[in-house]
Amino acid sequence: MQKKLNKIAIDTNLFLRSFIKKQKKSELIIPMQYGLFSGGKKIRSKILIDIGSLFNLKYRSLIIIGSAVECIHAYSLIHDDLPCMDNDLIRRGKPSTHIKFGESTAVLAGNSLLTMAFEILSHRELNISEKTKINLINKISISSGHLGIAGGQYLDLSFEHKKISKKRIIEMEIKKTGKLFSFCCVAPLILKNRSKKEIQKFENIGAEIGLLFQVADDLIDYKGSSSAAGKKTGKDKKKGKATLISLLGYKNTIKYANKLILKINNKLKKYGSKSKNLSKTLEYILKRNKWKKNTNF
Repeated sequence: MQKKLNKIAIDTNLFLRSFIKKQKKSELIIPMQYGLFSGGKKIRSKILIDIGSLFNLKYRSLIIIGSAVECIHAYSLIHDDLPCMDNDLIRRGKPSTHIKFGESTAVLAGNSLLTMAFEILSHRELNISEKTKINLINKISISSGHLGIAGGQYLDLSFEHKKISKKRIIEMEIKKTGKLFSFCCVAPLILKNRSKKEIQKFENIGAEIGLLFQVADDLIDYKGSSSAAGKKTGKDKKKGKATLISLLGYKNTIKYANKLILKINNKLKKYGSKSKNLSKTLEYILKRNKWKKNTNF
């Protein structure tokens, strides 16, 4: 798994560095690159490629689309770390972008990465029809705005120190994390011009994968070490964050995550051995367990 993730990371970063190099220089390029190339496992791009393999799509096209996804993800992390949001000083073992460059620069660098995602999807290097490009941009825009990442972040902040129902916590986590995973799952179907019904099915699968990822991230915060996680852990409890762990407890949250994996795999049965890579990625998402050693799932 790690070799595959490393290859995707290398190929994605090569494309992004090449794309940025061809652009006109500006003072924001350095902080943009700092936030974009700070590490990360490229799980979202891996999901995109796993789904793409179900439909025999070209690896190069998926890397380009995945690069746009990583720009969106980097923007969201830069903004998430800001003092007015989660106020995190460390990201992936390094000072957060606003600590390194200042708050205003971090905001502008994040905004620029968001818009660069749209540049990538509309660029001639992505050799698909203009109509398909518009459909991709429409979907990734929805996943990033008030119905996706931004809306989820708003709920996350507004839920602090409040008693929140399971339904609302899941809604928040799907918006905050699941919507971008949904895009990763539906982008290959948009490329193949599949039916609205099938696209909706994979949009739901993506939301569940994103929820799984967020639950795993919450488990890392609950049990993991700061050095292993690359950021300060234990902050969700201190900030009174509404998570499934705070509602269901640690052990029941692990059970919930395992049920999610079974649910997703059941939906992928019709694709047979082609879905094997995706199933392995789901297990990796949960078992990248820095929260507790020697835990049997």
